[in-house]
Amino acid sequence: MDIINLFDYATLKWIWWLFIGALLIGFAIMDGHDMGIGTLLPFVAKTDEERRIVINSVGVHWEGNQTWLITGAGAIFAAWPMVYATAFSGFYWAMLAVLWAMFFRPVGFKYRSMIQNETWRKTWDWCLFIGSFVPALLFGVALGNVIQGVPFHFDDTMRSFYTGSFWALLNPFALLCGAVSVAMLVFHGGVYLMHRTEGDIQRRAGRWLNACLAVAALAFTVAGLWLARSIDGYVITSAVAANALPDPLAKEVSREAGAWLANYQRWPWLCGLPLLAYLGWLVTAGLARAGRTFAGFWTSALALGGVIATAGASMFPFIMPSSTHPASSLTVWDSASSQLTLGLMLAATVIFMPLIIVY
Repeated sequence: MDIINLFDYATLKWIWWLFIGALLIGFAIMDGHDMGIGTLLPFVAKTDEERRIVINSVGVHWEGNQTWLITGAGAIFAAWPMVYATAFSGFYWAMLAVLWAMFFRPVGFKYRSMIQNETWRKTWDWCLFIGSFVPALLFGVALGNVIQGVPFHFDDTMRSFYTGSFWALLNPFALLCGAVSVAMLVFHGGVYLMHRTEGDIQRRAGRWLNACLAVAALAFTVAGLWLARSIDGYVITSAVAANALPDPLAKEVSREAGAWLANYQRWPWLCGLPLLAYLGWLVTAGLARAGRTFAGFWTSALALGGVIATAGASMFPFIMPSSTHPASSLTVWDSASSQLTLGLMLAATVIFMPLIIVY
């Protein structure tokens, strides 16, 4: 029980913000390269034998990597129940689209080789592509919408109301964020595929690596400039105690131009996060050309961490801002579970997280 009382409420909120961010980065690194390889499958493998080689490169561990997604969703549910309820209800159809697409992955891996028929196998190969490309795209689209603000609000009884639509999620900025997500995950998967293969597959993966590097870097740059010049950020304009009880409506929030850059002015060292993304991509490309693909996989992982951390640092302390009623915006300080819950979960995490990582 000592660890439960080791930290005060405000510190526990900080810890869980960092921990959930680490889970998202872990998911992008481990499940992301699976999705990247699944997206590359129809393009780097020309024959049935080559496609089996590509699939087998992740066939042993892809299932275990799903643990990161389950753990991340569970952590959000336990640590930020208001965020979980609002996001999963507001993005209901988008979440279903992700799940429907991901259904193709396990059946694709299991069923593809059960019948020796070219049409059968090609069909499942494209199903694996859909199950990899669609989630990668929609994860980025979701983040793009969160950055712009989500159309939801709370009433006096703290019931959440979402006033948007699925098609409204597919706006230009969100699709640009989706392009960043797809490109960086395919880049990450391409490095891993180069490490696990040789010959024609490796050369084709290398060509896709260069294309994805260009798309990821360009889209990430354009998204940053767009964010700085054309998208208003959110600012808390009333006093909010870091140890306050969950009550999103107890604060005042305004939208201001350039507000998403305020944290970089307050803490200039945060500028290293986007630089980490660019540096990681460039170093990875150099390592891949030199044949040092294992090291390249981990420098690509640093780039993924840089992209995700850049988004988190820009929005802090906001987790899910509201575009229709800014005061309903959910932040680190007013949407967390109780101190006892956060403390108990931290104790459980210290015990069980190492077991999950080993698994």
